[in-house]
Amino acid sequence: MLAFNSYPILTDGEIDLILERTFDGIPGTTWSPSYNFKISLHDKRGKIGNISLRIGHTDHLRLYAGHIGYGIDLNHRGHRYAAKACQLVKQVALDHDFSEVWITCNPENFPSRRTCEIIGAEYVETVDLPSNTEMYRLGERQKRRYRWIIKSPQTPSQ
Repeated sequence: MLAFNSYPILTDGEIDLILERTFDGIPGTTWSPSYNFKISLHDKRGKIGNISLRIGHTDHLRLYAGHIGYGIDLNHRGHRYAAKACQLVKQVALDHDFSEVWITCNPENFPSRRTCEIIGAEYVETVDLPSNTEMYRLGERQKRRYRWIIKSPQTPSQ
């Protein structure tokens, strides 16, 4: 079982990430352990969105689900809050020894694609979803895959 870390409010002075819960995952399924944060405006209580970081290195995460998932409420979109939240949750990924994370989105989700570009994630490819996945059963057919390098490789000593 994953040892979850405890996090105070993560903030950049504009938005706050507040840990709402952790999820242990479900062994034998595609459900991975995760941190689930609410996004709020700095020092405000109201929720404007959410972001989750899924912990694991499975093919399902890398190819289809992604390590990071986010959503911003409709009336708060257009302020780059998802990109700012990704930058804040990056520290959690680093604490779990990630050097890169994968983010996926539906091809027609232009705001999510733009978020990936803003944070510097590299578009890798678009993949077809296998018909045996829950996402496929919900009507999704493809995912765009983005690799976000969050930690540079160590340079060997000379």
